[in-house]
Amino acid sequence: EVQLVESGGGLVQAGGSLRLACAGSGFSFENYAIGWFRQAPGKEREEVSCIDLSDGSTDYIDSVKGRFTISKDNAKNTVYLQMNNLKPEDTAVYYCGKTWTCPSSGVGYWGLGTQVTVSS
Repeated sequence: EVQLVESGGGLVQAGGSLRLACAGSGFSFENYAIGWFRQAPGKEREEVSCIDLSDGSTDYIDSVKGRFTISKDNAKNTVYLQMNNLKPEDTAVYYCGKTWTCPSSGVGYWGLGTQVTVSS
């Protein structure tokens, strides 16, 4: 059974940092990509970043470039999202999703999400 479990969310002041983790199980980790997505109230879910678990290539949306860093630890089947210099507009529920490609062309499995709240 494929499972993705996010952790690391919380409440932080603007300018602060958080590191999210996405632990995967039930699939051959290195054969896929993992995307981090976020959904703020009243907005559509958007892909923030992704990483190819085979070659490590990455992608980011413009609004997080230079602030967020995605990384992987294949030995732990875990993908991380280091978020620095957080802004109130980063407030959202963050989800990781298992995809075939980075950027994703579709998500096969989702985690349950972790809340990130950035206060001004």
